[in-house]
Amino acid sequence: MYVGKTNPEFKRLQEAEDRTKHWRRWGPYVSERQWATVREDYSADGDAWQSFPHDQARSRAYRWGEDGLAGVSDNHQRLCFSMALWNGQDKILKERLYGVTNHEGNHGEDVKELYYYLDSTPTHSYMKYLYKYPQAAFPYDHLVAESTSRSRTQPEYELLDTGIFNEDKYFDVYVEYAKDAEDVDDLLVKITAFNRGKEDAPLTIIPQVCYRNTWAWFPKGEIAVPSLKKANETSIEANHESLGKQWIHFGPSTAAATSASTGTPGPAAELVFTNNESNVKKMFNDTNKSAYVKDAFHEYVIQGQKEKINTKDFQGTKAAGVYRFEKVPAGGYVQLRVRMNRKSAEQSKGGVDRAAFDKVLEQRFNECNDFYNSLALKNLSPDLAGVQRQAFAGMLWSKQWYHFDQRSWRKGDPIGMPPPEARKNKRNKGWKHLYIEDILSMPDKWEYPFFAAWDMAFHAIPLSIVDPSFAKKQLDLLTREWYMHPSGQIPAYEWNFSDVNPPVHAWATMQVYKTEQRMYGRSDNLFLERVFQKLLLNFTWWVNRKDMEGNNVFEGGFLGLDNIGLFNRSEPLPYGATLRQADGTAWMSFFSLCMLHIALELAKNNPAYEDIASKFLEHFFHISDAMTYQAKGKTEALWDREDNFFYDSISWPGGHTQRLKTRSLVGLIPLFSNLSLDPEYLDLFPGFTKRLNWLLAYREKNRPEQVSRMEDRKANGSYLLALVDNKMLRQILHRVLDPNEFLSPFGIRSLSKFHKDHPLSMWMDGQEFRVDYLPAESDSGMFGGNSNWRGPIWLPTSYLLVGALKRFHYFFGDEFQVECPTGSGVMMNLLQVAWEIEIRLIGLVRRNEHGQRAANGGSQKPDMDKYFKDHVLFYEYFDAETGKGLGASHQTGWTGLLAMVIHHVGDKCQKIVPK
Repeated sequence: MYVGKTNPEFKRLQEAEDRTKHWRRWGPYVSERQWATVREDYSADGDAWQSFPHDQARSRAYRWGEDGLAGVSDNHQRLCFSMALWNGQDKILKERLYGVTNHEGNHGEDVKELYYYLDSTPTHSYMKYLYKYPQAAFPYDHLVAESTSRSRTQPEYELLDTGIFNEDKYFDVYVEYAKDAEDVDDLLVKITAFNRGKEDAPLTIIPQVCYRNTWAWFPKGEIAVPSLKKANETSIEANHESLGKQWIHFGPSTAAATSASTGTPGPAAELVFTNNESNVKKMFNDTNKSAYVKDAFHEYVIQGQKEKINTKDFQGTKAAGVYRFEKVPAGGYVQLRVRMNRKSAEQSKGGVDRAAFDKVLEQRFNECNDFYNSLALKNLSPDLAGVQRQAFAGMLWSKQWYHFDQRSWRKGDPIGMPPPEARKNKRNKGWKHLYIEDILSMPDKWEYPFFAAWDMAFHAIPLSIVDPSFAKKQLDLLTREWYMHPSGQIPAYEWNFSDVNPPVHAWATMQVYKTEQRMYGRSDNLFLERVFQKLLLNFTWWVNRKDMEGNNVFEGGFLGLDNIGLFNRSEPLPYGATLRQADGTAWMSFFSLCMLHIALELAKNNPAYEDIASKFLEHFFHISDAMTYQAKGKTEALWDREDNFFYDSISWPGGHTQRLKTRSLVGLIPLFSNLSLDPEYLDLFPGFTKRLNWLLAYREKNRPEQVSRMEDRKANGSYLLALVDNKMLRQILHRVLDPNEFLSPFGIRSLSKFHKDHPLSMWMDGQEFRVDYLPAESDSGMFGGNSNWRGPIWLPTSYLLVGALKRFHYFFGDEFQVECPTGSGVMMNLLQVAWEIEIRLIGLVRRNEHGQRAANGGSQKPDMDKYFKDHVLFYEYFDAETGKGLGASHQTGWTGLLAMVIHHVGDKCQKIVPK
């Protein structure tokens, strides 16, 4: 597959795909937050945030997974490695990231930490992570108090806002991982902590390992309990029934190192042991099953309570090496090394050899550099190259082992109190078949430590550049029988698997297939066919379940756009009314064309797929007609001929319809549906082409005058299938490219700025429903209030729009030009318009002429401080006016699409700054 690729990372990828070496066994598969997830919620009311709060996380064993700081594990999360820290001030160890809950945050849950994913290869042969740890006591209570006191109209209160970093009294703690050149189970870990302050400060670093608790939920003896035991003063022997024997070697440390000195020998690791068991005595005043429990290291390191750790036989299911540095010199650093492999203490000849260790680490780092240099665009600026690499790093670090056995979860475990009866019908009761135990791409491992169907489709796009095999597997998994509902529905996300995300799976499948084809010369038809067959079931589910009136106008519901409309689209409307969704219908048109495209690709090797392509062609025409049908005296069409825009409408009992004139992404999504068919391409499919020509002739002869003609044909025989014709495209783009409507200095607004002075309001059932232009955060609690589609810029929909414009340009060519921006007098073809939008999107994260990144929101320290300015956060969405990052701060998931955008146009925006 990777023919001509000489970098060792490509060799590892090939060996992993061929299954000759399991290079993906160890990776960053540990969540950033396991507490307060649906999986760990066994309450009657389904309030996961209250059921398992952060305050219990250090003391209570998890049932369905582990979390940790900069954590890694094997691919079944049996053995986990992570880091804990203590600054001498905190009341608890810093062993997991902290954030406010959905109840505490003024815009829902939000992580209140500073950490960065800096680097990773696809096989995780090299990884780098940075955590910024304050030297003062971490302001847990202050963050909660300030966040709860703020209204939805106020900005979120972040850790930087507390002033705790003002005098640089913090540690930059870097964690680097590297794998041996040959041994897939030989993992090297180097932790380096820099004191950025002007005074010496103490720091305790605790590299720790634990076995995920798989035994406490079953009768004693049913599940073998693994063990971690002291082998000698520097090594721990790990023994697991299926993972086998391993050893963790804690090397000597370096203390008092500065730029002018390599330092002196530092403290040796003190090996400590306990069990990964709940401290029920502390939490519930009950009897502990074990004398040594999960939070023992907190009690020992901070309180000095040695009786809390196992000093009798020095073993357990959780262990650590405690390095106590009495002082980290001002401006200096301390450093330690840990190695985990299958070599015993005797075989390792003293544990960790520093010179050999550093040589391996340097080799993997150089290979990582070479790998990304081989993929990067030529002439890319160092800043953009760094942004792109961190985007890839964030996506690769955001892999997580995700386990959820729905039937067992609902039933409860054999040991312990059975779950409340009310819980059985509280959430996801129709998904009894669901059993998941896979490495999945997460949107954000703290704020969204669970998969989301349409997010994952976007994740696969940039991932296909660096690891097409992993990208393909993500798309394939969601269509497998242990995920997909027997009805054909793809699970949305764990809070409500039955919710409905936009059907972008077919589009992502074709995109990944084409990227692999273009970059690596491989056409994986087996992957394409495998996913396509399951998507046939999903398409049928959509047709049967979301077209209530059988008229090819789809409801859809939520569709991932949270609060974009007047109403909560996941809930029924009053008085028996139904919502006729322009975006739901347009998404189905898009789905049809994507399935048509895949069917034709498969028909190159199997003509039977031509018939299926014809079927999706008919679906597309039916939906196209329904979108624009204009009955006399009625407003049934979703296209408004006066406003030249697509709107949702309400269908009232009795046949009356009413348009909801919100200028939003809902009206732009119809642009996504377009496909150009060249004569050379059609010549490959005589059966399909015959059917296409017959359908077009039949439609021309029998088309009602109320139905617009959408399909277009050029003199050379090329066809364009689209939901808009030439005229409608110009009319919509007039609004899209208007700075006073959709065009922001940083991309495309999700709601037109028109609504800033012209809000839409409607009274129903004694309640006012209102949509205002809100370029930043939401002012409502709809969908938890932690996202906003009423103005901000979102990468996934912007990316889809850019792709649509490029496809339109492919058909219309350079002759089709529009004014961009509207009112500027500058004419551009559609490819140039697409580039203009992409360049504006890159402006969110690249440095401008003042050295600032818009996503930092004008904050001085992230923009100008030498220890901050090169680090980039990939936010969930962005303020449409300022570009400030909003929502989840580490949603490299779909915001990682910026890596692909840079891949498209990075060299075109070297000297261009958004106006």
